[in-house]
Amino acid sequence: MSLENKVIIITGAATGIGKACAIEAAKSGAKVAVVDVDSDGVARTAKELSALGADCVAVVADVSLEQDTVRMAKTVYDRYQRIDILVNNAGLWGALSRKPFHEMAVEEWDRVMGVNLRGVFLATKAVYPFMRDQKYGKIINVSSSTVFFGAPFLLHYVTSKAGILGLTRSVAREVGECGIRVNAVAPGFTLTEGSLANTGRDRAEQLATQTILKRVGNPEDIIGTILFLASPESDFMTGQTLVVDGGMSLH
Repeated sequence: MSLENKVIIITGAATGIGKACAIEAAKSGAKVAVVDVDSDGVARTAKELSALGADCVAVVADVSLEQDTVRMAKTVYDRYQRIDILVNNAGLWGALSRKPFHEMAVEEWDRVMGVNLRGVFLATKAVYPFMRDQKYGKIINVSSSTVFFGAPFLLHYVTSKAGILGLTRSVAREVGECGIRVNAVAPGFTLTEGSLANTGRDRAEQLATQTILKRVGNPEDIIGTILFLASPESDFMTGQTLVVDGGMSLH
């Protein structure tokens, strides 16, 4: 799938799925804006992309803050004069502690919602005027297959990821006439630094037995679907959610 000369913004690009997606997008010919609140991490990603010969820009931004997402979009547009694709991948996961819902502090709930759900809303809102004016755009929101079976002790995370599905469908209906497609990807457990920090190696091996394919995913298993939704090959798809979890949510 070619993304030749397309301008793509990827949030949460310092590590994991976001970083892997940035590398593959660059290899597909895209001009890549990597965004993360982790300044050192996003700089490392940009350095790797530059080593591949990619045209890229690093933006340090907290997607839960509207002024940051507005600055993100403006920085990218000022550099490339267009924004074709937004991958809303930034989210809190690895650092979350598992606990019963009735023991969750309101502050923790709000923090997760602020990044995982409000961040998708704000980043989408920030790029919309540019996509509307050029009458073309792709927005890909990263949800989670946990929303289909209700993972326990992670109510804030699962609820935020479920909200992304509703946001995807509603925004898709609002912006379709502008030539903007909005879709979601729902990965299962994926081997990243954050996932292992949250779950641990033993639990990851246990989760592998719960998938139809008898293994958990790697970032490389997810990015093909993301880049398909970013590419012209999916131009007649919008408002959809593609589940990429090795069949785990079928159980």
